[in-house]
Amino acid sequence: MPSAGRPRAFDMEAVLEAAMLLFWEQGYEATSLAQLRAGTGLSSASLYGAFGSKEGLFERAVEHYMKGPGTVTDIIGDVSVSPREAVAGLLHGSIDMQADSSHPVGCLIALSGTMRAPGEDHAGVRAAVTARRRADRARIRACVERGVAADELDADTDIDGVTSMIHGFLLGLSTQLRDGVDAATLHTATEALLSNWRGVPRG
Repeated sequence: MPSAGRPRAFDMEAVLEAAMLLFWEQGYEATSLAQLRAGTGLSSASLYGAFGSKEGLFERAVEHYMKGPGTVTDIIGDVSVSPREAVAGLLHGSIDMQADSSHPVGCLIALSGTMRAPGEDHAGVRAAVTARRRADRARIRACVERGVAADELDADTDIDGVTSMIHGFLLGLSTQLRDGVDAATLHTATEALLSNWRGVPRG
């Protein structure tokens, strides 16, 4: 008889990677339990035993994504580089990551959230992606504030407006890439967005 403390007979990282790719490609709603079982190799009992539900697996897959491809956004919080460099790194890096053919196109956070009306069903799914978007927006806002303080942006800059412009651009990359807009065009658009952001303080 197996002991109660026997470790799981599956590779957690491999399971999360497989689930992440399915959710990334298809979104939460369109990804079925049958597809998750096939992709991860887990039985229903193992899946529910490890994650509690499809929603629980999605939440763990989002965490896995943020430790992997999602780290491309971390540069926006790096105070060792100039604010302009941080925004440029965020956007150019995100384009390169999202266009990479080794995984689904776009961003899991932007694409995979449920679109159902608010309610108890899938509340954890909405919370997982909303929290990530909120965190990104906060880091972008802090970077814009640094840009004003460093004289890379005018003192009367509308900080919330510029934050929304950058965050909206970031979230919109996924849709444009999925629609077939090429990465080179989006890199050019990024430079246009940055055109009024001075690279060095005025003397």
